[in-house]
Amino acid sequence: MIPVQGMQGQQVAVLGLGRSGMSAARALVAGGAVPLCWDDTTTAREHAEAEGFECLAFRDARDFDDISCLIVSPGIPHLYPAANPVVAAALAAGVPVDNDIGLFFQSFATAAWNGFDVLPRVIAVTGSNGKSTTSALIHHILQEAGRPCQLAGNIGRGVLDMEPPHDGEVVVLELSSYQTELARSLTPDIAVFTNLSPDHLDRHGGMGGYFAAKRRLFAEGGPDRAVIGVDEPEGQYLAGQLSESPGDDRVIRVSVAAKLSGPGWHVFARKGFLSEYRKGKQAASIDLRAVPGLPGAHNHQNACAAYAACRSLGLAPKVIEKAFHSFAGLPHRSQIVGEKNGVRFVNDSKATNVDAAAKALAAFEAVRWICGGLEKEGGLASLGAASSVKKAYVIGREAAQFAMQLPVEAEVCTTMQKAVAMAVADADPGDVVLLAPAAASFDQYDNFEKRGDAFMAEVEKFL
Repeated sequence: MIPVQGMQGQQVAVLGLGRSGMSAARALVAGGAVPLCWDDTTTAREHAEAEGFECLAFRDARDFDDISCLIVSPGIPHLYPAANPVVAAALAAGVPVDNDIGLFFQSFATAAWNGFDVLPRVIAVTGSNGKSTTSALIHHILQEAGRPCQLAGNIGRGVLDMEPPHDGEVVVLELSSYQTELARSLTPDIAVFTNLSPDHLDRHGGMGGYFAAKRRLFAEGGPDRAVIGVDEPEGQYLAGQLSESPGDDRVIRVSVAAKLSGPGWHVFARKGFLSEYRKGKQAASIDLRAVPGLPGAHNHQNACAAYAACRSLGLAPKVIEKAFHSFAGLPHRSQIVGEKNGVRFVNDSKATNVDAAAKALAAFEAVRWICGGLEKEGGLASLGAASSVKKAYVIGREAAQFAMQLPVEAEVCTTMQKAVAMAVADADPGDVVLLAPAAASFDQYDNFEKRGDAFMAEVEKFL
């Protein structure tokens, strides 16, 4: 655990008692603060009280007398589409609002660092798609290279649940827009921006607000090095804002859409080959086509971003290349479930928006596509031709409406069981049965993991 610094003896309100909220409450106690907790869910409050935390309802500004700060869990809106009443009351009382990410960066460095030979460093990864895979891949490369490291954030482990860093340790954080938007302190040593596509627009008040939330990771004076995906206008703009000159190698530009040129530091992938260029000269090349855990252009982008971050730490290209080949990928992200009769089954349940699904489809040539669920804002208009799709099998409560928007032949299945069965019946040798929903899971499943598990369970029956 990382104890929270700078709040000893202060009363701190904690709103939301899920993983991050409880982690923050424990870390506040470890640092000598007094957390006062609240969650609208009775079960969550009971669990907190059983652990010894006091729960207190915050109804208006007067309830924030003697409260120094409010810590808010990521899923709770603080501005758009409307602030949670507790957040609104805190703001009305003039009480600062923060989250566990802000507490982490406030508390990461300690006096123990004075005795370290090499200071710990933080690599923070954000973006619309690929940030989980990129974060896990960076962590895997560091492990394979024998570097002490920890992985946390949006990927599963609370940032304050980590152990205090050792001499020379590298902490890798996956950060969502919900986390970067609210954190009062964001000071990574290396910051990574993978890409940007429409997502969570209601929560951020539109595309501009969404980009602004991501951009905050680079705002506080800027990280020592920034790895920026430049295949969208926002990434090009961000890289330009951070660069002092065309040859400024504090910014590493990453692309899978074009060969990058110029005097700066570039990492790009074309036709399955990763290339690194510095000052106009090629420094390294890696064949990604034979890396089983990173199929398709979207994973090649993740590989480029992870490669650039690890090169920033001084790792050699050969070391990174070797680690690529032992990377197994993440569950529910281009996860190969199995193969039978020449038909492969791939679980990409994490493809919860149109852009992620389009990238998953582009990784294969003949796809039996299982899609559908709770449609996100913006619909499916940006999907494009989806030329690799032989047929779509649509799940979800609104499967018929979803199917009508698809640019391919579609079968309304509603349930995962029927979708897998029909895809198996139709599949020819060489086909890929791919779950890439292009939608949220909440109409039928608690989360994308449960949706992916349901897909794999149906596939296992066939296998």
